[in-house]
Amino acid sequence: MEELAELAERAAGHDADAFTALMQSQMQNMYKTARAILSNESDIADAISETILTCWEKLEQLKDPAWFRTWMTRILVNKCNDLIRQGKHLSMPGDVPEISAADSGFTNAEWNEALNMLDEKYRLVLMLYYVEGYKTSEISAILEITESTVRTQLARGREKLAQAVTGK
Repeated sequence: MEELAELAERAAGHDADAFTALMQSQMQNMYKTARAILSNESDIADAISETILTCWEKLEQLKDPAWFRTWMTRILVNKCNDLIRQGKHLSMPGDVPEISAADSGFTNAEWNEALNMLDEKYRLVLMLYYVEGYKTSEISAILEITESTVRTQLARGREKLAQAVTGK
């Protein structure tokens, strides 16, 4: 994480190479997050492109480079939500990135199918927590909801996921 903060600090000084390296290091994370919200690949690409541009234009607003990833993800979620408000549809991800679901005996297809059954708010919180590794406080900042709401959505999302998997 120190390398990320270091790149963010250099990028904030308008070092274009550092910014490029920073965004390339976050590309997979941005894709996973956008895919949890949007269904169309071109919409995902648009959201990511707009996020990159916004990050470059507003990098001086980042108060602490250590929080770059959280800040960038919040921008990305807002861009995805903007696309939805413009008439785009919520996703039902057919290809959720690899998860440690195999450790629990689930195949990726089973994990994807179970996630597809969840409401977007639960799917997004579960993806940010389990796939992206964000803490509940970071998810709270990204989604602009209280930390207790994040914990509640995680608990309900896990319950609904368990129900979807067991059929009970």
